[in-house]
Amino acid sequence: MSDPGARSADLVILGGGSGGYACALRAAELGLSVILVEKDKLGGTCLHRGCIPTKALLHAAEVADHARDGAQVGIRSTFDGVDMAGVNAYKDGVVSRLYKGLQGLVASRGITVVPGAGILEGPGTVRVGDERITGRHVVLATGSYARSLPGLELDDRIVTSDAAISLDEAPRRVVVLGGGVIGVEFASVWRSFGAEVTIVEALPRLVPNEDEFCSTQLARAFRRRRITARTGVRFAKATRSGDLVTVSLESGEEIEADLLLVAVGRGPNTTGHGFAEAGVAMDGGFVTVDERLRTNLDGVYAVGDVTPGLQLAHRGFAHGIFVAEDVAGLAPRPVTDDGIPRVTYCDPEVASVGLTEQAARDLHGEVHTLTYDLAGNGKSQILQTSGAVKLVARGPAGQGGRVLGVHMVGSRIGELVGEAQLVYNWEALPTDVAALIHAHPTQSEALGEAHLALAGRPLHTHG
Repeated sequence: MSDPGARSADLVILGGGSGGYACALRAAELGLSVILVEKDKLGGTCLHRGCIPTKALLHAAEVADHARDGAQVGIRSTFDGVDMAGVNAYKDGVVSRLYKGLQGLVASRGITVVPGAGILEGPGTVRVGDERITGRHVVLATGSYARSLPGLELDDRIVTSDAAISLDEAPRRVVVLGGGVIGVEFASVWRSFGAEVTIVEALPRLVPNEDEFCSTQLARAFRRRRITARTGVRFAKATRSGDLVTVSLESGEEIEADLLLVAVGRGPNTTGHGFAEAGVAMDGGFVTVDERLRTNLDGVYAVGDVTPGLQLAHRGFAHGIFVAEDVAGLAPRPVTDDGIPRVTYCDPEVASVGLTEQAARDLHGEVHTLTYDLAGNGKSQILQTSGAVKLVARGPAGQGGRVLGVHMVGSRIGELVGEAQLVYNWEALPTDVAALIHAHPTQSEALGEAHLALAGRPLHTHG
């Protein structure tokens, strides 16, 4: 039974990361009272250890590449090295400004922030230290953590992404264990900073959750950048000797490096918060939810990385907004992972929405595809990027079936994924998009040209 003297609210939210604070802001906007429990800083992993600081590093890497390659466009620039103190100051400044803005935003909405680790004691009851807080609804939004591997001891030379964002100096030789999103982004940064980089991925290809087309394009681009990718090989062990890390593979190969980044994915942060003890249904550490993000406990929801599926900050935002609106009685449409845009911010970028070709075949049977090379796109030529746009459409070629997937590779191509998600989520036909006018010269024309070709009306396309 809840304590009659405890603080209470319509919504009690455990975790102030992407999902938690978005839920809090939207709920307060809808007139609900909100108590937000956060043991660290508002903004969570995304703002302080993930999305924002890593993309700041990637921008610094882009500047380094431009300085190094200025002569290619007639600019007499030189690359004299990386001042990591300066890079970190730039990165931390971006994070600090966004953090202050978020604090002000939360305060302006009248949201009560309770510092500390929240423990779920049962439906409607949360404990923070010695205090019990009650709510009509509780939202579990405790996020995720950087996974490691059994027997792999982390230190200053064997690190996860948490430490990799704040290195005191740029490494000279790096092994990246894991060829997923986090691994290829850091590989891209460090190569731009001048490091020798080797990626070790147990699965047969880089970014294995993307369409195989994207993996092939990225592997080709990384070879041109002299980033070594060892795919289809398994890690055996890492041995530390002074400042040297020797990475051993099951194939018998050994790779020496100054730094080993362990980028083997992120796990749900669900232990230590009382979820299982309170009776929340779990599967593999993740909280089990229905399509409306309800757990098996009455009035208890879960959002973001603690639920199975894509681990993306904007998925957390969408989940949090959905729950706030559901609690407020607005009956919002459930969030589905296929319709969420995905971007990997390495150079070149990988961006996609909808189904891969294989997933589309498994779900719909016959599909057809169209690939448009960025060599035919004026802005991409100006940017000196290679890459392509691949469309997956339902049914046989020539039948005008709806677009089931959009997959893109190229510098800055992530900026196109906003239009791509409209194509997918509004169930557009190729002729619908072909009728739109895209500004010239922009990379968005590549999407338009691809849909023109898919609709049987190719313009800047041979054949």
